Amino acid sequence: MRVIFSLLVLGALFTGAYAQRPREVEAEPAQKTATRPAPAAVKAKYEGGVFGYTKTMEGTLTLDDANSQLLFQDKKSAKQVHIPYSAITSAFADTQKKQPKAATIASAVPIIFTMPAQFIKTKVRYLTLQYNDADSQQQGITSFKLENAEVLNSVLVSLAEKTGMTQRGDIYVKKKDVSQLNQ
Repeated sequence: MRVIFSLLVLGALFTGAYAQRPREVEAEPAQKTATRPAPAAVKAKYEGGVFGYTKTMEGTLTLDDANSQLLFQDKKSAKQVHIPYSAITSAFADTQKKQPKAATIASAVPIIFTMPAQFIKTKVRYLTLQYNDADSQQQGITSFKLENAEVLNSVLVSLAEKTGMTQRGDIYVKKKDVSQLNQ
């Protein structure tokens, strides 16, 4: 019995010593995966954030290069939300887990068989933008709900290239011009 106990103690000690070794560092950072260029128009849902447009709307999101702006057009009415490329200061892709309405309703029924409905979650993907418009002196944060991760990444990378933003971690930011700060 002492031999077995001694072997177990030695095994635990060697396992702990092996786990404490220094980690190896990669020689080069991981290469970015190539993303496809963004489609001309993407189905999106406006979630709010632009002054004067308080309600959510479903429509299309377009990178309008001719007018240098990000354009959202509502599919039900003629409403348009446009943010100039020069006003966008940062952008990032956000993913949230949310419970669908049907699962919320089903989980509210007081029956034990509806308990699994509380665990149903779906991933919702957002393009979140921070803007500061010099013309209208408006600033804020707005978000657009997009259909999947591939479309979201392609729109984000295309928007970052067109607005001149650089990547810092998971977000893209526009560097401030130092000559304008001194005036």
